[in-house]
Amino acid sequence: MSRVIRVMCASPERRILAGASGLLVGVLAGAIVGLAASGPGGARQATPSLAPFIDATHLPPLLTTGAGLVDLRYEVFCSTGGDEDVADSAPCNASGIVYVREGDSGWFAPFPLHVDPSAPEGRYVASVPSDIARSPAGFSYYATFRSEPGAVITLPSGGAAAPDRSLPLGRSIDVHLGAHVFGATRKPDDVVAHARWGDGPDEIGLEQGRNLTPMGGSSFDVDRPGRVVVLDEAHRRLLRWSDGRLDARLPLAIDGTLADLTLGADGRVYVLESTGPARNPLLREFSSDGASLGSVEAAERAAEIRPGPHGPVMLQEPSNQWTEAEDGGHLLSADEQRKRGRVARLLPGGGSVVLLRAGDEIRAALESRDGVRRSWRVTSETPFAEVQLAEARGNNLVLVARVYTDVQDEFVVLVLGPRGLDRSFSLDSDDWAETAPLARFRLVGSALYQLGSTANGVFVNRFDLEGQ
Repeated sequence: MSRVIRVMCASPERRILAGASGLLVGVLAGAIVGLAASGPGGARQATPSLAPFIDATHLPPLLTTGAGLVDLRYEVFCSTGGDEDVADSAPCNASGIVYVREGDSGWFAPFPLHVDPSAPEGRYVASVPSDIARSPAGFSYYATFRSEPGAVITLPSGGAAAPDRSLPLGRSIDVHLGAHVFGATRKPDDVVAHARWGDGPDEIGLEQGRNLTPMGGSSFDVDRPGRVVVLDEAHRRLLRWSDGRLDARLPLAIDGTLADLTLGADGRVYVLESTGPARNPLLREFSSDGASLGSVEAAERAAEIRPGPHGPVMLQEPSNQWTEAEDGGHLLSADEQRKRGRVARLLPGGGSVVLLRAGDEIRAALESRDGVRRSWRVTSETPFAEVQLAEARGNNLVLVARVYTDVQDEFVVLVLGPRGLDRSFSLDSDDWAETAPLARFRLVGSALYQLGSTANGVFVNRFDLEGQ
């Protein structure tokens, strides 16, 4: 799993390793090459050579408690190059340096990364000096690795221009959920959108995935007036409901793969397509009537797109950073994205939210220019999977996470306030069909919306937070 580990699928049977910092989707990709052919008389032809390759994953300590040492751990993988039939992708012999500084400015001090003899092969670690790790301003850092054949990687890819950052959690508000009680789920206040599977004008397309997992209706969003849009990627279009009635079908020039989407304040539509075999995800921009306004390739694999203060922001892997995707009305190139990476997600109304899921604990903080202004530590006796949503609402934080056992799973909705847990309730997972990994919930005003599916079709439920 990459730096931010996420659940890619819905049910316990389809779940892979889950985690969170704003929380992945990432599995290291190996090179795919053609099979060697045999020449005349059975002579074996030469196989193509592969360039040396190195990759690394890292779960950053985004929010620290100030207790004990802070270790930075990296899992490093590489191939040595040479013929494709002998090249490997495995933990390798590499050297690494992590560059650390106090706060967000100043000189980076280099510290060598050492192989951790107590861990599986390929893990490199360095301890942050205590005077830096315990700084009230936190610390920022980036790492470089070089393999023996000469391959080099910087993580995050922006290096010194956009380093990783760790903040002190401060005086956090602790919330303990205990053991989750399955089956006591809340019913929706309204069903604001619904469509059956099919190829008709009022239906949503359904496809079979690589492992025959059904996919369809891969993402959705809700605008301020409460109109709901669902991405019907199989039919390359956007469906819109107003007051529970399907009233618009907008064709979109998309690839038809699983994708996430978000709406801009001016009605623009941004679609983040899933990774293709030969490139990173593509971000496409459309006007409110579906006209194409351009596209740009993401700097890295990307898991999520959400609104930001100057346009959409994307959560990218393996840097585990939120990067701005647009500024001044134009899409940013991959190089520009790398320079604007942040571990905190910038919010449209100002400030940012920092999120870390580590084991059965979720740490979350609302940050302003003066640092962390409020933080929470949420623990549970029932394991957490991915965090689907973390949105500020005034001084509160609305958080939606999946809890699971070996045989069942549900979502828990937590409204975290200055005194702890203001309110909570559970929801059915309702994820019969695959969607984009973190696309199932949206918060608009005082209403939480959930994208769900059954064998019959897709729907969007609304849950009112006021008065609960």
